[in-house]
Amino acid sequence: MKLKKLTTALILATLPATGVFAAALDRSGQSIAAFLQPGNYFEAGISVLDPDVSGTTLPALGNQNTGDMAGDYYFPSAALKLQLTDHFSFGLLYDQPFGADAEYTQSVAFTHPSQGNTSVEVDTQNISMIFGFQPTENWNIYGGGVYQTVKGNVHLRGAAYSVYGGYSGSTAAPATAIPAYDANIGEDSSAGWLAGFAYQIPEIALKASLTYRSEIKHDINVQETIVNPANINLPTSIIAGYTDGSTEITTPQSVNLDFQTGIMTNTVAFANLRWVNWKDFSIRPDKFGQLATALTKAGQVPGKTNGFDLVAYSDDQINATVGVGRKLNDKWAGNVSVGWDSGAGNPVTTLGPTEGYWNVGLGMQYSPAANYFIAGGVKYFWLGDADAQSGAQFGTPATVAKFEDNTAWAYGLKIGYRF
Repeated sequence: MKLKKLTTALILATLPATGVFAAALDRSGQSIAAFLQPGNYFEAGISVLDPDVSGTTLPALGNQNTGDMAGDYYFPSAALKLQLTDHFSFGLLYDQPFGADAEYTQSVAFTHPSQGNTSVEVDTQNISMIFGFQPTENWNIYGGGVYQTVKGNVHLRGAAYSVYGGYSGSTAAPATAIPAYDANIGEDSSAGWLAGFAYQIPEIALKASLTYRSEIKHDINVQETIVNPANINLPTSIIAGYTDGSTEITTPQSVNLDFQTGIMTNTVAFANLRWVNWKDFSIRPDKFGQLATALTKAGQVPGKTNGFDLVAYSDDQINATVGVGRKLNDKWAGNVSVGWDSGAGNPVTTLGPTEGYWNVGLGMQYSPAANYFIAGGVKYFWLGDADAQSGAQFGTPATVAKFEDNTAWAYGLKIGYRF
């Protein structure tokens, strides 16, 4: 069956466009497949997402079409793996695991004539340094450190964010009572770790791996601007009482389980399962939090008594992909896959208003020579319908808009080289 060669020549084609539109802020999928390749290996790739996400605001906010609020984005990845001895290996992996890119430009519920549009942009970068120990041909035990950076900016505008999202759903706030909020999250760096193990039987193209990644805590001095706070119905002493302080942002822990096995000559089946702990994730910038607490204590936000977060999620994410790959000849290989993502709860934040997805994918790989290849992939996503709510409404049934029948295309390209 020649499955030992098939293991290295085929499964690489499954990787482009692996994550790209998962729940919450999840983006890359944080694969370590490159580190588990035999010998010395290098790869570089890029994934592109083209989403179409729009919705309609509630009647109290005018039944307005939001327009396409999800921005196109791309992110690169790279990996270097060195087999130092028969029993020890070393790897460097680069990816951009979490991110967001959205802007409302049409609906007045999310815009303000003199203050601009509601928008969010979040970027992260990871460099993972991994050391592996292979006591036998079958086992690989690995672990290492992770260096991570995070930066972003958020702008809240429009009636849906009146009193920063304390809108109750019964009536739209007048424009004069709508403050604006800006947060500039300057780039911050911090460290975490990963650990895992892999088992393989090369003769039947069987390989399984389990990888845990820790949460990573960042303490950031977010530059916050609160515009027009005087129109909020609170005592002047509260409005004037804001102080500068540190904001904690902790990116979530995760677990990846990957499996493949030969099922017939030149053919393998594969499956990937990912869990991300979004339920324990939230962002409450310091000044935003002070105002949120003051608003709730003054009875301005229905159902809240002790402040609220800018972003939070109610559920953990589970993501699964299954597929079949086949080596067509000495130069060409391909795969087909089906993917599912649970989302991170519904209702969900207006800054990312989809609840999971289903997708189908196609990948192709061309190997001009035995030691290098070019791989490409495309996926089509049916994005889950979602009810969108502001941060102040989190944990209540209140919402501001409904998003339905949304889709996305994802594309990936990668080169790999063995040396």
